[in-house]
Amino acid sequence: MQFRNGRTHLFRLVSPTAAISALALMAACVSGQGQPLKPVSPNGVWAPGVDQRGESVRALDVGHRLLAADQYELAIEAFNRAALEEGLTAEVLSGLGSANLGLGRLGQAETLLRQAVDKEPQWPEALNNLGTVLLEKGEYAEAEQILRRAYALDNGQSDAIRDNLRLALENLDNTGHTAPTGDQNKLVRKGGGVFLIETTP
Repeated sequence: MQFRNGRTHLFRLVSPTAAISALALMAACVSGQGQPLKPVSPNGVWAPGVDQRGESVRALDVGHRLLAADQYELAIEAFNRAALEEGLTAEVLSGLGSANLGLGRLGQAETLLRQAVDKEPQWPEALNNLGTVLLEKGEYAEAEQILRRAYALDNGQSDAIRDNLRLALENLDNTGHTAPTGDQNKLVRKGGGVFLIETTP
């Protein structure tokens, strides 16, 4: 075929069937029905996209989960992030204090748990953990008072609080304020972040 500029263009004839197939494929690409442009993993599984509707997990919840898993250092990091997000609430302070208690850092644990109790004086779990710190430090008289408050507020529902109170009373009755010869105290974490001191021979 000859054009005015003198150049000759050759056209390749395409059969009607092939043209219709090509148009159908292009339509599928545009509509996404065939999804030919979506990346596929080597095993042929379609890769999922990012869920933009997903909700982020609160640092406070992460801290509680790590505390439940006895991952105290990581729990402290999470509770510190929670403090930046939500402020130094009683729950954040109690979480930090409980994690430090789990690590045996009694001084830090006592300071944080006292602050938590000041903010929420009716919270049995925080009171119990503060009482546990005092038991560990051998301050049995104050521990007994704190644990008695925790036991009353909890209505005697927690075995851990009851056992800690019993241990505080036993040590008060002991004139030397020491555990019986050969006995050892072991710190045990129960459900809900509540700590218990067990005396083992």
